[in-house]
Amino acid sequence: MTKSDGGKARSVRIAQEPAADELLGRSPLAALVGMLLDQQVPMEWAFTGPYTLAQRMGSEDLDARKIAAYDPDAFTALFTEKPALHRYPGSMAKRVQQLCRHLVAEYDGRAEAVWADASTGAELLERLQALPGFGAQKAQIFLALLGKQFDVRPTGWREAAGAYGEEGSHRSVADITGPDSLAEVRAYKQQAKAAARAASRSA
Repeated sequence: MTKSDGGKARSVRIAQEPAADELLGRSPLAALVGMLLDQQVPMEWAFTGPYTLAQRMGSEDLDARKIAAYDPDAFTALFTEKPALHRYPGSMAKRVQQLCRHLVAEYDGRAEAVWADASTGAELLERLQALPGFGAQKAQIFLALLGKQFDVRPTGWREAAGAYGEEGSHRSVADITGPDSLAEVRAYKQQAKAAARAASRSA
């Protein structure tokens, strides 16, 4: 999947669905799209999305150039077809196309080029934050995912990923390696949301 591991596919268990996880493990673009979709839906739903999208496009993988050039209305239809790929299929279809157009313009359509030659964690974080749909938090989580599960570890990657890069943490999708860790991450997210609500009430 990456320059650092010679393109070897990784075994991941994020989507909790074998075919979807197999695609995530071998396709840099699928991993990026899954991270993009990981917003206001269960993590498994988000990371199964790339596999479902590839199926609906009649392919075994996602292609940034093909997605970038796809008719926008037809591409949205791929997302809205039941079962929908996201809670907000229309807006997410647009974001995925924007992401792929950025990859075509800046990285010759190669998702892995975003991180292949990044020399430091700070540089990689900056590149990720420049991607359409990737804010600071999402960029840090994806950086942690690359480091923890795909051996993409430029100097200072844990520091750049912030708390998400901490070893042994269960804060995000970067820490999901099976059903048990998924449950731990979900519990952490629920606790964080409860704490945030309590803080807003007392403010």
